[in-house]
Amino acid sequence: MFEPLPQRGGARRRPTTALVATVSATALLAAGCSGDGGGGDLDSATAEDPLEITLYYPIAVGGPLQEVVDDLVADFEEENPEISVEAVYSGDYDETIVAVQTAVEGGDAPSTSVLLSADMYQLIEDDMIVPFDDVITDDEDREWLDSFYDGFLENSRDAEGQTWGIPFQRSTIVQFWNKDLFDEAGLDPEQAPQTWDEVIDYGTQVQDEADARWGVQIPSVGFAYWLYQALAIQAGTEIVSADGTEVDLTQPEALEALEYWVDLSEEHGVHPDGVADWGTTPEDFLQGETAMMWTTTGQLSTIVEGAEFDFGVDLLPEGAQRGSPTGGGNFYLFADASEDEQIAAMRLIRFLTEPEQAAQWSIATGYVAPTPEAWETNLMRDYVEEVPQAEVARDQLDHAVRELSTYQRGRVYDVINDALQGALVGDMTPEEALEHAQEQADSILAPYQD
Repeated sequence: MFEPLPQRGGARRRPTTALVATVSATALLAAGCSGDGGGGDLDSATAEDPLEITLYYPIAVGGPLQEVVDDLVADFEEENPEISVEAVYSGDYDETIVAVQTAVEGGDAPSTSVLLSADMYQLIEDDMIVPFDDVITDDEDREWLDSFYDGFLENSRDAEGQTWGIPFQRSTIVQFWNKDLFDEAGLDPEQAPQTWDEVIDYGTQVQDEADARWGVQIPSVGFAYWLYQALAIQAGTEIVSADGTEVDLTQPEALEALEYWVDLSEEHGVHPDGVADWGTTPEDFLQGETAMMWTTTGQLSTIVEGAEFDFGVDLLPEGAQRGSPTGGGNFYLFADASEDEQIAAMRLIRFLTEPEQAAQWSIATGYVAPTPEAWETNLMRDYVEEVPQAEVARDQLDHAVRELSTYQRGRVYDVINDALQGALVGDMTPEEALEHAQEQADSILAPYQD
């Protein structure tokens, strides 16, 4: 298990590495990119001649969320008529970071974007973003930076304490279960499995006694590393260092976590053979194909809208302990935006993370409202009374750790995901898969280690 790493002076800059993906720059320009690095003067901007800023944002969960974003942006513009916001929906997280990279390279950097919190080190390395500490203007801004849940700030600050990202659509992994199938199988419909062993026992019973094809589904295509990290935490270990320069997949607990995942199908038969897809797992749950699933709390609104049965949400079960990584997206400020654009973008971000707006976004998406104050609004209180499952992911922050975030994040994720899938489909043993991934990750991260 990693020990806390010593702090080092100064943010490190590493040689820029292009992201492994391409998108049409022409299409991005047509989408309305307006950031040109030159910007305007915020002090002299008016409603008739506003300062223009650009926001790129992804949608990684179900639901018609573009309209929600447009409404929130319109509310901001009404309060700040001297600022005009071009909100550009840019696909899922992977598509959005590629869109941002393409825009930056083309000289049309956005002012701000929502990207994965785990992208922080890669964005720092590529000199694409600036810390919010460099843009804040007063003590009130500093208080705002400190107002977010500590669990989310772990993926928002570097080892020196600088704040590079602002939590927005953040999450933990939770377990959903179909209460109707539990009742049909003779299980207590109000009780989710609390341990790894109970996952197996309950999964076996719902397959034997109820009309469920699978007991549990843990998706391994899409964000396999994230689900595996949850299992590793539950086994009793962290697999990434605080400064993003090391991963350790060779610990006994890390191996135990993957062996458990593989055995759910190979030994116990309660999980689909091979891999389960991130995108189809919620649909399998809604169709009654699987009685339990592990996924982001960001799917909560989709399940609330689509479930024709009673369902529950609970903390993930424990192995040696409880645990989940945090996940989801942060706001970032881009280095190529002008100082006035950065200040205007920070004003937008502050507005969107204020309690009322944060509550609106949480309710619309299922993501965790990122500040305690948001949970004290009447809007959120009323929602929780109607949908108490919404509190689960927030409560799980007591057992959560930072999401696996490293330099060269995309390459590290690829080798871990490939290894996990190799083990799950039976091409390698769990031990062989993790040893192979460790060798590749060590090679990738070696330039970043002292």
